[in-house]
Amino acid sequence: MAVTTAMYQQLAFVSITTKDFMLPCLNKELFGIECPGCGMQRSVDLLFHGEFLAAFKMYPAIYPIIFLLIFLTSNIFIKFKFGHQIKLFLMLATAATIIISYILKMNNIFN
Repeated sequence: MAVTTAMYQQLAFVSITTKDFMLPCLNKELFGIECPGCGMQRSVDLLFHGEFLAAFKMYPAIYPIIFLLIFLTSNIFIKFKFGHQIKLFLMLATAATIIISYILKMNNIFN
């Protein structure tokens, strides 16, 4: 009996994927239009599976976000000489990437 229980637990663990835990976009649910963050969860999932180009195509701002998070985390432990300027640049680059990719996505949908 213990073998079957362990086997069922193993099968249950294998059948659960990250896609089972993704949250739906409330904006898309209510208004039918994607928000600027739509695709981020799927992009992170694609990164975890090693599909780097597909992750970029899903959500182009994923890489600036990763660079910003790496810098912010490392800036806690290592104080950079121009840390404030680097942080500002990475934040602006991330915001610009999110805005530009959202405008292009909406332009493709409505045209």
